[in-house]
This record gives sequence, structure tokens and C-alpha cells, in this order.
Amino acid sequence: MIYTLTLNPAIDYRMNTQKIIHGDTNRALSEELSFGGKGINVSKVLKNLGIESKALGFCAGFTGAALVSHLDECGINNDFVELCGGNTRINVKLCDGQNCETEINACGPKVSEDEKNILFDKIKNTVSDGDTLILSGSVPSGMGGETYACIIELVKDKNIRIVVDAQGELLLNTLRHKPFLVKPNLSELCGIVGKDLSTPDEIAGGAKKLRELGARNVLVSLGADGALLADENGIITSVCSHKGDAINTVGAGDSMVAGFVAGADEGYEYALRLANACGGATAFSVGLAEKECVEKLLKTKNA
Repeated sequence: MIYTLTLNPAIDYRMNTQKIIHGDTNRALSEELSFGGKGINVSKVLKNLGIESKALGFCAGFTGAALVSHLDECGINNDFVELCGGNTRINVKLCDGQNCETEINACGPKVSEDEKNILFDKIKNTVSDGDTLILSGSVPSGMGGETYACIIELVKDKNIRIVVDAQGELLLNTLRHKPFLVKPNLSELCGIVGKDLSTPDEIAGGAKKLRELGARNVLVSLGADGALLADENGIITSVCSHKGDAINTVGAGDSMVAGFVAGADEGYEYALRLANACGGATAFSVGLAEKECVEKLLKTKNA
């Protein structure tokens, strides 16, 4: 079984306007609601590919109830710990019609020590040999940079594939546990190694550095420049991005994680190609990658 963990999920409320005038009343031309968080996005793409997963994490209040209801409607198995206080985040995205988007991301509810332990016990008692555990995104108030490393400690005696898609300390602190895969984007990779990386050789060097620190495989998403994989066999492989009109880049990186995990048993070269196709399928769609689009991109030359 594949488990995805989203500790700080959110409902994204997107409002499209013709123009935003600060300090005045603005009216939206249209609104969109989307339910997600990085791990939830991974579960959705896996579902679209025909692969079952189970979504874990925290939810709170009426917005948390709406999130769980949405996952149930999508047919995504889930088992969230309900927090006693607060509400699952609502992130506001303001789009002014000029391809300029202003985001206001909420901080989310606080998690008590008891609530944290309930989730940790759930993970320890649920995830078993042969499973994959995907740790994605930010953590809520009350949980720090060691959170993902502590979760890995809970299952370190089991034969589990650990995937980490997070920033800064959250990712760095997991490397001593030798996770199966980490997936930084280029900006995150530069931040981790402490310098700008621009050429293919420099990016490959940064990915190798993460491998030296413990990651078995490093998948670097490069946006319009495709992706690079430094795998556990010491091989560096790059793929170009697919050609098309980018409509929505939100969730493209999460889609790549889903694709790599879905294809890993077929070999790392195929996993990279599938990850790239999933990322492209999301970028070229209003929502997350659909199987038909992924399969179409896999057949193109730059897959």
C-alpha cells in the first residue's frame, strides 16, 4: 500500500478578477474551490493512474470535514486525525486577469502533543513491510523541522520506501535515514546546497550532494526545463519538459512524485519518464494529471 501524509492540508479558494485595486472593494468574475495539500495531490494522481493509496494527516473544523467528504467522494481511502481546535486552512489566491496571482496562505490549526502522538501511533501501527510512505509539504504549528525524521524513526525497523517532498530542515533532517526518494525543485536544491545552480553539471552536482548526505534517489523538478534524476546506482539522467501550453502548474511537482512512485518497480529510467509525463499532464490541464493525458505524453519523443 502507498500512504501519503499531509499534515497541513488546505482548501484553496481562487478568485479571478479583471483587476485588483488595493484598498478598495473588488468583485470576482469567477471563483474556484480546490481541496488539497501536497500528499493529497499525490493520492489524487495515483487514483487517476489506477493505483490505490491511503491519505493520512490532520483535519480540523468544518473545513476539515469538507476536505474528508471530498476525498470520500473521489474514492480516495483516508484516515485523518481530527483536531480539537481550529479549522483546516483556507488559502486565498487572487488572480487579476494579467497572469499575476497573489497568494495568501493561512497558517492552519495548532497541533497538541496528544494529537501528534495519535497520528504517530496510527502510522507506526498501520504502515508495514513493503509499503511506501510519502511525506509531503509543510507542517502545522506545534511541529518542527524534525517532524518527518521522527516519523521515519517510527518505521525504521520495517522494509518501507520513504519518499520526502519538503523544504529546508524538514528534508535535510531525513537524509540520515536514507530515504528512498527526495524531490526538491531547483530553488529548494539551491537553498539546501547553499549556492545558485544553473548549468546541468551544477544541478547534477547538487543532486549528488543530497545522495552523499543519504538520499538513495534524488529527483529534481526543473519546471520548463524538465527534470533530473540522480539514482542510487550513480547514474544521472535528464529529461526535457513536454511541449505544450501550461495552464496550471499547481500540483505539477506532486504529480511527478506520484509518477515516480508508480513507475519505480519498472526501473528508474521509466519512473523518471512517467514522473515527467505526470508533471506535464498536470501543467497542461485545469486539474491534476489524468491517465489519458499521461499516456499520450509518454508516447511523445521527449518522454
